[in-house]
Amino acid sequence: MDPHAAAPTGATSDAASDAPARKRPRPGERRVQILQTLAAMLEQPGGERITTAALAARLEVSEAALYRHFASKAQMFEGLIDFIEQTVFSLINQIIEKEAAEPGPATGVRQARRIAGMLVQFAEKNRGMARVMVGDALVLENERLQQRMNALFDKVEATIKQCLRDAALLSPPGTRGPDPQVQAATVVALVAGRLQRFARSGFKRLPSEHLDAGLGLILDWKAA
Repeated sequence: MDPHAAAPTGATSDAASDAPARKRPRPGERRVQILQTLAAMLEQPGGERITTAALAARLEVSEAALYRHFASKAQMFEGLIDFIEQTVFSLINQIIEKEAAEPGPATGVRQARRIAGMLVQFAEKNRGMARVMVGDALVLENERLQQRMNALFDKVEATIKQCLRDAALLSPPGTRGPDPQVQAATVVALVAGRLQRFARSGFKRLPSEHLDAGLGLILDWKAA
């Protein structure tokens, strides 16, 4: 058969009619696809720094198409950080409200435990996000990205400290527990360290491993 011969008109028409029409993403859909793909690429442990060229290739679009939705790669990472912040603090508010329904000296401890557990569960379910949270994916990226993640953990620490402080006010007179500020800082350090180990182990060492026991050493106490 002559490779340069024209295909029969009828066959070409039928093939065109049978081929599914490629749908163009709705406004905002492509932006979400870019962030989802970036997060998926970050799930590759020990992977090289992600370039916009590699991201565009994975999406089968041009780099110019990426820049129609994000002005820079830093903005793409900021989109992931926005998602992390919104999700984490929405869940923290739910935890605080639920536990506050039963106020008492142990309320702050329950809140701190559940907040720590939520953070490691979020990381286990969103491995690419875990690398962003610990800064592993932000190496050589814009410095403000790491500053935002540092601020997130600072805010989590402040929230846990306030929970423990409020609950301590309900303790019986004459009892004195550990300093809420020290407890909160230690809880966040424990969680951050476990997330770091999770990312550096290629996601093999789960941060939830023996988490309750570790938190118990920090939060559980008995007044003398």
